[in-house]
Amino acid sequence: MNYEQTLAWMFAQLPMYQREGKTAFKKELTNIVAFSKELNFPEKKFTTIHVGGTNGKGSTSHLIASIFQEAGYKVGLYTSPHLKNFTERIRINGEEIPQEKVCSFIKAHKHFLERQQLSFFEMTVGMAFDYFASEKVDIAIIEVGLGGRLDSTNIITPAVSVITNIGLDHTQFLGETLSEIAFEKAGIIKENVPVVIGERQVDVAHVFISKAEAQKAAISFASEEDAFYATGLLGEYQNKNSKTAVHAVRKVKGFQISEEHINNGLLNVVQNTNLKGRWQVLQENPKVICDTAHNKEGLGLVLRQLEKESFQKVHMVLGVVEDKKLAQILPLFPTQAIYYFCKPDIPRGLSEKDLQEKAAEFHLLGERYSSVLQALESALLNANQQDIIYVGGSTFVVAEII
Repeated sequence: MNYEQTLAWMFAQLPMYQREGKTAFKKELTNIVAFSKELNFPEKKFTTIHVGGTNGKGSTSHLIASIFQEAGYKVGLYTSPHLKNFTERIRINGEEIPQEKVCSFIKAHKHFLERQQLSFFEMTVGMAFDYFASEKVDIAIIEVGLGGRLDSTNIITPAVSVITNIGLDHTQFLGETLSEIAFEKAGIIKENVPVVIGERQVDVAHVFISKAEAQKAAISFASEEDAFYATGLLGEYQNKNSKTAVHAVRKVKGFQISEEHINNGLLNVVQNTNLKGRWQVLQENPKVICDTAHNKEGLGLVLRQLEKESFQKVHMVLGVVEDKKLAQILPLFPTQAIYYFCKPDIPRGLSEKDLQEKAAEFHLLGERYSSVLQALESALLNANQQDIIYVGGSTFVVAEII
């Protein structure tokens, strides 16, 4: 199979949470443990940092990776989901895994994958670990896919575990309360492995402290550090992520990391890791900004950042997935904005009609469009040079316009 055929096989034959939703979510680690054994336990052949949380875990993972790159190390980075290309999920020093490596890996293990009925995410995690081991990375930053305790990445024993924060997202899998979600996220805390919590939140701090004590894991809260670190990522909300990243890096032993490496890593993160979709400015006059924030906490931060911009009118190109709790996120959006409702091009995307109708209940008014690109094109036609166009609501909306 060529690359396109390989991806088609991966997507079509095996369920994928990002596209299909709940039916693709497996609440156990049996498959990934079996796959690790089949691959001769690749995750044990390099140092890892494990990064979970509700918001900011992707940015934090990239920031950590960039710091180690500045120090001259060979750095693996595993993140999900991808925006444009599958290979974005698996990178070494910012370079995506070659397409031929994806093809050869699937070809070599296709019979096992079919027999064991691995999910899309499970096979991708195995691919990442195997690639990092074969390329002999010095360290790999591993972002949790969903939750933590039962996430396929949770077979690693990292040098440090990181949990950025807790918010109400993926409640159909992780629980309806912050404490329930925190319990799942705390599942990445390992025995005698230091854990860094990005934000001390009153409702959930006790969950992490209790888990850390049970695991004899030293726990610290990055938010309690009185420091500011400049970063190349736009948006004031990235201050929390940069502080968390620095705090985590300083917990890793056996690596030589200077203050210069830290400062340069934070500033050069986009160039070093090719991070996209975080308060990314696509053009000026009119200014077009996209951001992958998609839950209450993340959108709250991004929309507060938007209020600080200078503009005449705001045009909102907005699309969401069907399991999104709209009653929680729609009240965050400005009623004076002009809306362009659209459906991301995935099976679990919410129809533009349903989104428009629900948004109207919160006095968010606008037209609907059958695609994200059509919505953006209409916004560009209607906006003047002093306006701002914001594109978001879902990672998949952003993916279609980058």
